[in-house]
Amino acid sequence: MDFKEGEILCFDKPLGWTSFKVVGHARYHICRHIGEKKLKVGHAGTLDPLATGVMIVCTGKATKRIEEFQGHTKEYVATIRLGATTPSFDLEHEIDATYSTEHITRSMVEETLKQFVGSIEQVPPAFSACMVNGKRAYDLARKGQEVELKAKTLVIDEIELLEYAMPDIKVRVVCSKGTYIRALARDIGQALQSGAHLVALRRTRVGDVRVEECLNPLDFKDWIANLE
Repeated sequence: MDFKEGEILCFDKPLGWTSFKVVGHARYHICRHIGEKKLKVGHAGTLDPLATGVMIVCTGKATKRIEEFQGHTKEYVATIRLGATTPSFDLEHEIDATYSTEHITRSMVEETLKQFVGSIEQVPPAFSACMVNGKRAYDLARKGQEVELKAKTLVIDEIELLEYAMPDIKVRVVCSKGTYIRALARDIGQALQSGAHLVALRRTRVGDVRVEECLNPLDFKDWIANLE
């Protein structure tokens, strides 16, 4: 493999790792392998630390393809907890409000999910990497500042209820670039006249790359050592 000329690596990001850590881990072991101090390495699409799954990492000249990979359709499996919200719409923050779920039925959830298929408007989370006046939204939000983000148009190709085990529901989502599954959880909660937040997220596919085909970063040191 020619990492300087450019290679595409597909990782299954572990729980708790930042996307930056995956890139740094790959760069460190590649540089040791090829005997270089520097190498251009980047990833095509951030995953939150609490999410797992497909992360495409590009090296050398292949970093020019990052935008291409970012544009690919993505598939997620998400566990959403109904009846409670958090400021970040996931487990990064404590619950800030609770709501009734007694009125929610499986058929109601299935009908509600249909509302989100197609072209939709979504307001990104305040705790996100979106830019606001030259600063990251999450930096402002963590300082307690009000963050106003404009709705973005995106496309949900498919959304399927996999499990109904109140107060949790598990859904499979196929969507376009720029979709925040945390924000989708928020909007599903509101549509069900309750609240909701994300408790687990796994990116199972990016384009044609499936998570089953991806490398565990913890195995990367041994994997690269076995290259010709």
